[in-house]
Amino acid sequence: MTRSNGDAPRDAPQDAPWQATALTLFPEMFPGPLASSLAGKSLKQGIWTLKTLDIRDFASDKHRTVDDTPLGGGVGMVLKPDVVAAALDHVAAAPGPRIYLTPRGRVLDQPLVRELAEQPGAVFLCGRYEGVDQRVIEKADMMEISIGDYILSGGEPAAMIVMDAVVRLLPGVMGKEEGHRDESFETGLLEHAQYTQPRVWQGIEAPAVLASGHHQKIAEWRLAEAKRETRERRADLWEQYLQTQQTQKTEK
Repeated sequence: MTRSNGDAPRDAPQDAPWQATALTLFPEMFPGPLASSLAGKSLKQGIWTLKTLDIRDFASDKHRTVDDTPLGGGVGMVLKPDVVAAALDHVAAAPGPRIYLTPRGRVLDQPLVRELAEQPGAVFLCGRYEGVDQRVIEKADMMEISIGDYILSGGEPAAMIVMDAVVRLLPGVMGKEEGHRDESFETGLLEHAQYTQPRVWQGIEAPAVLASGHHQKIAEWRLAEAKRETRERRADLWEQYLQTQQTQKTEK
């Protein structure tokens, strides 16, 4: 069964909503947490749309079989290429890249999220069991994405993580477009620590500069803190940041 806000051409108009399509064995898992907060509000506003497609609907036998044992032996089951290919063919008109969520894929990061947000949408193939037959992945020229070095029961939670990360970057979702620019990873650095009222809580005072009203000094403090946090917590990101800064100086 397909739940949809309507089909769209592969190249959607620029003012069309960002269109997410999920191919899954468990369509009832959607929208899940995406029905709440920023994602849920923007979904109701029509800034983005979500269609789910039950992969079992494309099985050809009376038992609706979608998987089979691995060739060469081994534990678990593998999603059949003919069933998955039929599901993909059904959404051929859906816009955006075809994404397969897998631990073998490119690790999701903020630059990749921005790339996806610039697309008119995306089709997410949510794997189960031991995964999907490699032949259909290659034939469909799927973009393989991983959300980290750990294993989930299926690709649905991973797909929702990618959707949430993308949706919050869409115009109109966060209110002020500059609201996300100082967040972790947007500048190549972790975000600085945040404070609110009261200025003194249980004897602990927030940094005085934040209450100074001097916007330049506040900005300088936040940048220095972002650098310190990144250097101390994520040496890998700090090294990338230094390399990027050096490259930019060289290009100038």
